[in-house]
Amino acid sequence: MRFDIISVQPDLLVSPFSHSILKRAQNKGLVEIHIHDLRKFAINKYGQVDDYAFGGGAGMVMMIEPIAKCIDNLQAERAYDAVIYMTPDGETLRQPLVNRLSLLQNVIILCGHYKGVDERVRQKYITHEISIGDYVLSGGELGAAVLTDAIIRIIPGVLNDESSALTDSFQDGLLAPPVYTRPAEYEGLKVPDILLSGHTPKVEQWRFEQAVERTRQRRPDLLQE
Repeated sequence: MRFDIISVQPDLLVSPFSHSILKRAQNKGLVEIHIHDLRKFAINKYGQVDDYAFGGGAGMVMMIEPIAKCIDNLQAERAYDAVIYMTPDGETLRQPLVNRLSLLQNVIILCGHYKGVDERVRQKYITHEISIGDYVLSGGELGAAVLTDAIIRIIPGVLNDESSALTDSFQDGLLAPPVYTRPAEYEGLKVPDILLSGHTPKVEQWRFEQAVERTRQRRPDLLQE
């Protein structure tokens, strides 16, 4: 799977993709991540990619010309399944959406900045608008990193144990149950006996019941959905 991420702050995206699971996924050849500096497509030698909003008001707006040049260049090289814009007013990112996006091959992610992009960019190019939550960041770079991480980790072959991703929170509409490891007792705190029993069906039933209870306590909205 290939990701092309367009940003006015490309250095913000170097670290997230240079470590741990995301780095290994690239080393295995399972994914490609390419970061594009929007200022290379600026309208002048000063690197301008934004301008004042028509009608006045505070904040600058990302211009359509640099974004159009960048996307047009990418789309001239290959077909893209999605052009995603990271924006607070987009669809809230949830696991079912991540699962669907993980089936794609080539994806462009445009990181918003300032007061956002010229609306004509959204009309002409964008196929998906995604938000990682009901809050505003300084730019879309961190949101793009979150989205990319969420997608990559469920691509077959990325995790050493693919079943691990299938038992994550939200995959079955529930939060994950509590987990334990050695030692079996620490300062009077004991691992539940059922987990030490070796009885797999009973362990799985216990985990399901715990997942339901944890979801009921912490995210009852998921049960309603």
